[in-house]
Amino acid sequence: MAQALGYVSQSKDGNFEGTLGLISSGGLKSRISIVANDNKTADKQPDFRVFTNDGAEIGGGWNRVGKTSGKPYISLTLAHPMIGPRKVYANLGRANDKPKGDYAILWNPVG
Repeated sequence: MAQALGYVSQSKDGNFEGTLGLISSGGLKSRISIVANDNKTADKQPDFRVFTNDGAEIGGGWNRVGKTSGKPYISLTLAHPMIGPRKVYANLGRANDKPKGDYAILWNPVG
């Protein structure tokens, strides 16, 4: 079962703002932004970049389509010393108990 590491809201420009909370960062929640990568020049580069409120880049996001559902989603990879020694893999998923336009950052325990 996936666990939410935080929640973000999508703005009209397609970017996301919200909070991320990780145990390895002392259990504190950090404000984050998930911003479209307008400078993408190759398929392997992320479609989105993830930043903390103080401007540190902590990851990237890639547009994906579910194999079973056929629905689009964003796959996130987070990596930064404040997160810990390993990468964190997550997906942005619709937050059922939140208003439309709100998404959960769902931890994906792989890797």
